[in-house]
Amino acid sequence: MASVNVQQGLVLGMSTLAFTVCFMVWMMFAVLGVPVKELLQLNETQFGLLAATPVLTGSLIRLPLGLLTDKCGGRIVFFILMLVCVLPIYMISLATEYWHFLVLGLFVGLAGGSFSVGIAYVAKWFDKSTQGTAMGIFGAGNAGAAVTKFVAPAIIAAASWQMVPKVYSAIMFITALLFWFTTYENKAHRVPSSVSLADQLRTLKDPKVWRYCQYYSIVFGGYVALALWMTKYYVAEYGFNLQTAALLAACFSLPGGVLRAFGGWMSDKWGAHSVTWWVMWVSWICLFLLSYPPTEMVVQTVNGPQNFHIGLSPTVFTVLLFVVGIAFAFGKASVFKYISNDYPENMGAISGIVGLAGGLGGFVLPIMFGALVDLTGVRSSCFMLMYGVVWVSLIWMYLSEVRKTPMMGSGAQSPLPGDA
Repeated sequence: MASVNVQQGLVLGMSTLAFTVCFMVWMMFAVLGVPVKELLQLNETQFGLLAATPVLTGSLIRLPLGLLTDKCGGRIVFFILMLVCVLPIYMISLATEYWHFLVLGLFVGLAGGSFSVGIAYVAKWFDKSTQGTAMGIFGAGNAGAAVTKFVAPAIIAAASWQMVPKVYSAIMFITALLFWFTTYENKAHRVPSSVSLADQLRTLKDPKVWRYCQYYSIVFGGYVALALWMTKYYVAEYGFNLQTAALLAACFSLPGGVLRAFGGWMSDKWGAHSVTWWVMWVSWICLFLLSYPPTEMVVQTVNGPQNFHIGLSPTVFTVLLFVVGIAFAFGKASVFKYISNDYPENMGAISGIVGLAGGLGGFVLPIMFGALVDLTGVRSSCFMLMYGVVWVSLIWMYLSEVRKTPMMGSGAQSPLPGDA
């Protein structure tokens, strides 16, 4: 039997790999949806629904999977989840109608539920002082969104879009087998059989849980939504081809995943509140700048009318998007540091609830992005919407944590800044 340290390392490493692959699959339509949109002549709202459909099931399944993880253990739940996704992924290569993609997308989306399984599975292998870092390393599997932006365009260029789901289904199957044969289960990590479903769900009455849901709906939901939307945004707004657009979009997706581990370390060192507070402010400022649409102005001067153009160049736009990706990476880790501090014995259920909220944000936002573009004709309206959501989070955080004002009728006190 391997030592505890070896078991911890294998569980963390293989869980991170498995989650990366699951996230690759979950974000597949971020790239695959572009040629499908052209093939089926979809409008912006239809594309938003297509891209977001896998996110819906991946979100709704998070809570039940989190509960199952607490009861049955993360190893078996993670393994079965990956196997269940293999066939639907492959069948996307055979789809020809819009409804085919939507239905199969619902099944493929189950892969997104892997987060609530893996985060609870990994966290229970580490003590409180290192949980934030461990969860951050696991959460770096979000970088699967960036991996898709490198891999999928290359496959499409080399073969066809139908080859992407075929390759991804094979990768998922191999990863599932590797995960099963290289990880461990500790039955002591499961909740006692005497704990009922009602006991696990009782924490829904805690206003802190809803606040964490709000934070996660933007730092994770916004991350997912932009990861799905940015490839097409670059194509439509700046006229790049698919490969270049996907590469530039990865400038957001990659730091938004990889740096989550650093965000976990920061949360261990400075506290969940301090990190989340600054994440919201940086995101708010960047989203304000990204929201401004390209504008032509005519100014009457002493020398006559002068034309001015105000707009973000691709370089400035990508830099701002990169900063948002970094902020969201830190925020995703800090929110779960809150959870590990406040609910150490109920990680599966709480991570499922908060993950559900974040995933639903990732489902609703792309559809709203498309609807806003169809209604207003302004592509940067997606950033206007996210700017508003971040503003809500900042106000809520200020009133409930900075000012210590009871929220939602509760007198519960949140930790002081830096003590979370």
